[in-house]
Amino acid sequence: MSGDQRFFGFLKERIGLDVASVGPAIIERAVRQRITLSQSATAEEYWQTLQGSRDEQQALIEAVIVPETWFFRYPESFATLGKLARKRLADLNGMRALRILSLPCSTGEEPYSIAMALLDAGLKPHQFKVDGMDVSPMSVDKARRALYGKNSFRGQDLAFRDRHFSPEHEGYRVNDLVREQVRWQTGNVLDPALLAGEPPFDFVFCRNLLIYFDQPTQRLVFEVLKRLTHVDGVLFIGPAEGSLLGRLGMRSIGIPQSFAFSRQDDPQPEPLPATWIHPLPAPTPVRQPARSAPAAPARPRPFAPVTPLPVAGKHTTSDASALLADIAGLANEGKSAEARAACERYLRTHEPVAQVFYWLGLLSDVAGNALEAQGHYRKALYLEPQHPEALMHLAALLQAQGDGAGARRLQERAARSAGSADSERKR
Repeated sequence: MSGDQRFFGFLKERIGLDVASVGPAIIERAVRQRITLSQSATAEEYWQTLQGSRDEQQALIEAVIVPETWFFRYPESFATLGKLARKRLADLNGMRALRILSLPCSTGEEPYSIAMALLDAGLKPHQFKVDGMDVSPMSVDKARRALYGKNSFRGQDLAFRDRHFSPEHEGYRVNDLVREQVRWQTGNVLDPALLAGEPPFDFVFCRNLLIYFDQPTQRLVFEVLKRLTHVDGVLFIGPAEGSLLGRLGMRSIGIPQSFAFSRQDDPQPEPLPATWIHPLPAPTPVRQPARSAPAAPARPRPFAPVTPLPVAGKHTTSDASALLADIAGLANEGKSAEARAACERYLRTHEPVAQVFYWLGLLSDVAGNALEAQGHYRKALYLEPQHPEALMHLAALLQAQGDGAGARRLQERAARSAGSADSERKR
C-alpha cells in the first residue's frame, strides 16, 4: 500500500492533514495498523471497509492523531492570559463573563490549565467560562474524566498540582472547582460553520495545528479562528506559527514566549520566513528527548512521531546525559536563553553530538532565525546523517522557503530511517 494516495486524500479531506508536513511513512504506518486491527486481508479490502464505516473512519483518524500535551505547556502564555484577563474584565466593567476557547483541546490539559491560571490570577468562577473542543471523541472523553498520570505533569514547578488536584491511586484528579469551569464538545475546525451563532471568544488557544495544513487549508482555518476571536480578543498559537499569522493580518502583542497575537488594522507581512516546525520535544531524564507531533502539537494535534534514534556521540557519561536532560527541560519551560547557554556549555565541555545541534536549531527556529536554524540542523545531520528530528525540521524549513525538492529528499531519508528502525525492532 506504499504511497496509497486514497488514504492521504481521506485524511486531508477529514482533518486537513497535509502529508508533506509529516511525511507519508507516518500515515502508512497508521493504515497498516488499522488493516491488521480491522482484520482486512489487503489495503483494498480495508479501503472498502473504511468507506462504509464511520467508526473505522474515526479509528484511522485516532491512529494518526496522537496526543502530546501536558499541563501549563508554554507557561508564559498562561501568565500572560491572567494579566490580559484582568484587564479585559475591567474594560467590560462586569457586563459579562469572559469566554475562552481551546481548540483543539486534546485530552484536556490545556483547558484545565487555562481555568487554573485564571483562578490563580484572582478571577472568580462566575467571571469566565472555558470551552474545550476537539475532533477526537476519545480525547474529549478522557478530558471529561479529568484523571491524569505523571506524563501530564512536566517541568519543575508543580505547585499547581497541590492546589488544584486530588491524588488517586491511578494518578491525579482535577478538583471540582476547576472542572466546573470547562465545557466539552467535539467539533472540526475545518467546518466553516463551526460554533456559528455563538458569540466570539475573548481568548482563543489554537496551538501547533496550522503547521500540519497546506496553505489553502491554513487560510480556511484562519478565517474560522478569526471569526471565533473577538475583534478585541487575543489568539494564542504555537511557537512555529507566528510568521504565518503575521502574513494573515495578525500582530504579536509583544510579550516574549507568550505566542499571543491580536488583530491589526493594516495587515503587513512580518519579515520572518515561515518555519513549519514541530512542538518542542518533551524532556526525559537521561535519554534523548522524544519528539512531539509539534508540541507541542497538535490530533489534529502533533502527529505520530517517527521513533527517535539514540543520541549519537562518544560521550555517554552521566554528566553529559544530565546536561542533555537539562537542555530539554529549559527549552520546554520556555527558557530559550538558558537552554541555548546550556547547549553552549555542553559543547565547551563535551565532544559535539547531533542532539545538541538539533536543540540549537530548534531554539533558533522558534526565535524566527531560519538561516541560523538551518545551519544547526545541517551540523546535526553531519554528525548523525539519519537523525530523524533534524531531518524533518530541516525539511520543514526548506518547504517554507520554497525548496520542495530538497524538502522531499529529506522526508524520504526520514522515512527510510523510520522503516529501518521498524525492521530492527521486529528482529
